[in-house]
Order: sequence, then C-alpha cells, then structure tokens
Amino acid sequence: MIHLAFADRLEAGRLLADELALHTFAGDTAVLALPRGGVPVGFAIAQRLHLPLDVLVARKLGVPWQLELAMGAIAGTACILNEQLVQQLGIGNEQIDLIISREQEESKRREELYREGKPPLDLRKRSVILVDDGLATGSTMLAAARYVRSLKPARVTVAVPVGSRQACAHLRTEADEVICLAMPTPFFGVGEWYKDFRQVSDAEVQNLLRKSSTLAEAAVAGT
Repeated sequence: MIHLAFADRLEAGRLLADELALHTFAGDTAVLALPRGGVPVGFAIAQRLHLPLDVLVARKLGVPWQLELAMGAIAGTACILNEQLVQQLGIGNEQIDLIISREQEESKRREELYREGKPPLDLRKRSVILVDDGLATGSTMLAAARYVRSLKPARVTVAVPVGSRQACAHLRTEADEVICLAMPTPFFGVGEWYKDFRQVSDAEVQNLLRKSSTLAEAAVAGT
C-alpha cells in the first residue's frame, strides 16, 4: 500500500503498472483510460506493460445548481443516478434529461476530438483495464464499468492509484477486480495525493494517445 503523495499522474501510472504486472491477464488485454486525468496514468501503464491504449469518456451528472455535486454519471449508453439524492433535492425529470443531453453532447465532442477519426477498440472477449487518476465517489468509473460490461469483454479490472474505501468497495460489485494503491482514511479528495495535480488539457490527451499509438506501431514493426 502506497502512503506518500505521487509526484504526478505519470509516476502514479508507473507505480500502478508495477502492481498490475504482478497480476495475470489474458494475452489480449487493453488499457481504457477515463479522460482527462486518467490518460497520463493509462499511458504509463500501457507503455510499461506493452498494451494498447484507448479512451472511454465518462461524464459526471452535476446537480443543476451545484455542478460539482454529482447526482450520477454517464459513459457510452450507461447512465447511473443517485435516486436518493435526486429525491432529497427535488430534481425534476426535465432537469435531469437536460443535463444528460448536455453531457452526452460533450462526451461525443471529446470522443471525436481524442480519437481523431480512429475507431474505438473492439473489447469483445478482451481483458480490459479501466484506469483513472483516482476514485472519490466512483460514480464515473461505475458508469464506465457498466458500459464496458455491455461490450462483452472477457474480464474487467478497475485500476487506480488512490481511492476512497467506499468507492473501491462499490466498484468491486461491478468489476472482476479492483486494484488501488492507496485507500487513505479519512479520504479528503484525489488531488490531495498528488504533488502535481494540474488539470490535463485536451491537447495533452491527444498527444499521449498519438504517442502511444506510434510506439505500439513501432513495436509491431520491430517484431
């Protein structure tokens, strides 16, 4: 278990890759990172373990008047809602539908931007390692895991450098395995466990995906 702050997301990814290397995965394994913060982590894992890297855009559904407060999340065709919170705050269906529609549009924009015309990986019968830079409530990762399940992979592993115990426990009901390097108690937020937690830009995501693709192509050509 890691007890010190990570220097940045790339270092966290390398440390997570070291842990993942101790686990057994099927030969046809892919890393699926949640943008934007999960992509540097996923990039480091993909490079160290010589695996293909792709992205899965998952979006938080924020409460209309307090967008930082999650009432659910979407990823692909999967949508989850915290029904108890929705009822407590009296959020109407029209408001929910509007927010879902807005986040679906943003997801589509990001998918097109990041992939640059390339199709998503075919995940059928593959082992999938779902990666983010951390789990707070775990709602976006939960939506991502449920969506990936619908694509019929052989196995789903959630891998994060840091997360709350509650979120990790919840994800274990959805994924075949959850690998988390640090589960601090009390948990004050993902950013507390990084010395450098600056926001990852769209351009950085694009550059890392291009670099990963180029390195993968070079490795194939050299075999």
